[in-house]
Amino acid sequence: MKRIVTLVFGIIIWHLPIPWDLSPDAWHLFAIFITAIVGVLIDALSIFTASVLALVAVVLCRVLTPEQAFSGFSESFILLILAAFLVAKGVIKSGLGRRIAFLLIRRFGKSTLNLGYCIVATDTLLGPAIPSNTARSGILYPIAHALSLDTESLPTPDSRKKTGSYLMMTAISGHTISSALWFTGMAANPVGAGIASQFGVNMNFGNWVFVASVPCLIALIAIPFVLYKLFPPENKYTPEAPEMARNALQEMGPMGKQEWIMGITFFGMILLWAFSPVLNLNLAIVAFLGLSILILANVYTLEDIRQGAGDALETYIWFAILYMMSTALNDMGFMKTLGAQIAAHISEFNWVTVYILLTVLYVVIHYLFVSQTAQLLALYAVFLQVAVNAQVPAALMAFMLSFATNYFAVITPQASSSNVLFAGSGYLLSEDIYKQGAIVTVLNMVIFLLATPWIMWSSSL
Repeated sequence: MKRIVTLVFGIIIWHLPIPWDLSPDAWHLFAIFITAIVGVLIDALSIFTASVLALVAVVLCRVLTPEQAFSGFSESFILLILAAFLVAKGVIKSGLGRRIAFLLIRRFGKSTLNLGYCIVATDTLLGPAIPSNTARSGILYPIAHALSLDTESLPTPDSRKKTGSYLMMTAISGHTISSALWFTGMAANPVGAGIASQFGVNMNFGNWVFVASVPCLIALIAIPFVLYKLFPPENKYTPEAPEMARNALQEMGPMGKQEWIMGITFFGMILLWAFSPVLNLNLAIVAFLGLSILILANVYTLEDIRQGAGDALETYIWFAILYMMSTALNDMGFMKTLGAQIAAHISEFNWVTVYILLTVLYVVIHYLFVSQTAQLLALYAVFLQVAVNAQVPAALMAFMLSFATNYFAVITPQASSSNVLFAGSGYLLSEDIYKQGAIVTVLNMVIFLLATPWIMWSSSL
């Protein structure tokens, strides 16, 4: 019945009158895209099945050419996700992930909440050094995965909620704020700064972290605790865990050859990712370099890939398809037209109302995007211009839109490439991410809107 409802919904949207002088292809692509999303939301289809059916539909209905439809599979940052997924498996197989997890559990493992804060703190400290939130997720994921496994939470229906689901959801939620805190925390941040400079707003590393500090620190403290209450782990307190971890580390003994190779390779990838802007290195190539070393050293073999890479391939396929559709909608002018239509209807309100409405709408529209950078490029300047016309302080709106481009990244499983490893982990169902992601996004938005006086004052200095 849910699948029939999804199909009927799609047919109705397809045949509605085409609004706003959009092209038929743009409207029909939107109909297919939104139908796939609705199918996932009401649990009629898995995100993989919905994506594959959408890919078939856009080609068979002649909405996109096969070349356009398959374009997402060649995007370097999507290939980065695939390579990072496989490297993360190498971290686990080598035993290094287990060792890191036990070290963290020995120090912080008396409660699952402590481990949640541990993950968020690790990500935040890596933020200024790794200029890609996708690359940073490749570092964080194996740690979160190892912590889940070694607190006896497996990616199975009867075990994932012990600790794993909470830890994975906390990781992707905290990721939104670690990216917002640092000017170099996400690749699109400097892009937004470049657009803002056209409106006379100066954004640099120093004033960015100063303006972001108050709302981001509040959010970083709030997120693990709120998820702990609303999406609780079954195993909340583990007073015996530190002693168990201490004994396990003693049994493991000193680091073995495979762990050393994995550790050096992993650390080398972190360094190359950190200095990639200076060295002009492609992030995906760094990940594939690391994977190549692991395969040559027999840390992660071809047989391991054949046996255990199904989830990596599944994740790669559905994200590539949804990214392609979102990008095509943007290229056809659908997103910009939608943004302009919304902006036109609110421009007559006072500036405070315009400021709040633009912020809320900018966040909600991200349900249609599968890239933070794509939304920023499509709508940032449009929304900022409407705000300036309505007398909203330019610096206030520019910083708020830049922060929103980061903190809305958990609103859907596909809202950011940095979510994808966690979404494919087996610990999180798509509906879990939609539900908890919406809660975290609203929490983030409320915190940042309440921090408006601080943002307005600090951005004017």
